[in-house]
Amino acid sequence: MKPVTLSERRKFGNLLKTETQETVMAMIPQFSETETGAFSKPSIFFSPDPENSGFGAMVFNIERGVNLRETIDFLNYSEEIRPFDIILANELDDGCVRSGGKMVAREIAEALGMNYVYGLEFIELANEDDPKGFHGNAIFTCFPVLWSETFRLPEENNWYFDRQTRIGGRCAIFARLKIGSRELGVVSMHLENRTDGAGRRRQLDAILREAGRVFSGIPVLMGGDLNTNTFDGRSVPAIEFLSAHPDLLRDQMARVEDYEPCLKDAGKAGFDWRSASSVFEKESVPYADTKGTRRKKLPDGTDMLLRLDWLLPKDLTADSGRTISTLTKDCGFAPDGSALAHFEKSELSDHNAVWAHFRFQ
Repeated sequence: MKPVTLSERRKFGNLLKTETQETVMAMIPQFSETETGAFSKPSIFFSPDPENSGFGAMVFNIERGVNLRETIDFLNYSEEIRPFDIILANELDDGCVRSGGKMVAREIAEALGMNYVYGLEFIELANEDDPKGFHGNAIFTCFPVLWSETFRLPEENNWYFDRQTRIGGRCAIFARLKIGSRELGVVSMHLENRTDGAGRRRQLDAILREAGRVFSGIPVLMGGDLNTNTFDGRSVPAIEFLSAHPDLLRDQMARVEDYEPCLKDAGKAGFDWRSASSVFEKESVPYADTKGTRRKKLPDGTDMLLRLDWLLPKDLTADSGRTISTLTKDCGFAPDGSALAHFEKSELSDHNAVWAHFRFQ
């Protein structure tokens, strides 16, 4: 994807002081493009007969790719995420200093021998040393990609006036895949965290309408970081209150659909969000021992465990689903000499991975 020069980034940033994000984004063609790359090759990680026996799919928020080599090791060596014929990924940098200036999606695809589709979510403005400052979402797959698009979501937060200072907004990546004689529609989406449940509902409803338009008559798998906090992510008092009342937070996580109507809307549209996505354990399990999909760091050093990452199948049967920890202490499978085996940070990403196995109905 062609870079936007520093002078152009400055110019577009200045326009945002008086113009809307939508107006400025319309001047930047990269926001309506997808970048694709083909690296697919036979691999023991992929399903041998996906059309008849099914395929493995995963949602993974990669946290920008700041731990890129270790993340590739995680994908290469973790048995719990195999097979991974499709990865719906969020938060991948392209040309950002914080992640080594690399095009993270391409690096991962080439390392794993997969095809990829990448779409631009934000252009970061905070660091003028960034070669490109691109940040977006991706689909990785071992299957041929027949078609793709980047779909812009309704704006629920203007990120130019946020501390991160960005051009752009949330998006979803759509692709049509060929699996033997079958076709499958897939969507990698990232809903807004700095809004409430009603805002996320508006965004997912837009995705559902587009999926109905472009994937008519074929099975669909959607997934990603839906930011289903069960609270308004802009409200510091709400975050502080729930962090101080873990039993209440755990109850909200167990009944997330009561606070996040986007999930109920997905269900009404035929997407079985319950069966494929790992759920919290029984009530008797202490909150601290549950497997959330996101660890939100709090000022006191503890983690707020949230359920943000979901797989949503339509006209597919989920055989199994699980959450896979990305805490370094849980990565004992990394072989000696690998980057992950020598990793000194506490976690690869602040999100765990969510995996499930699917069959065509």
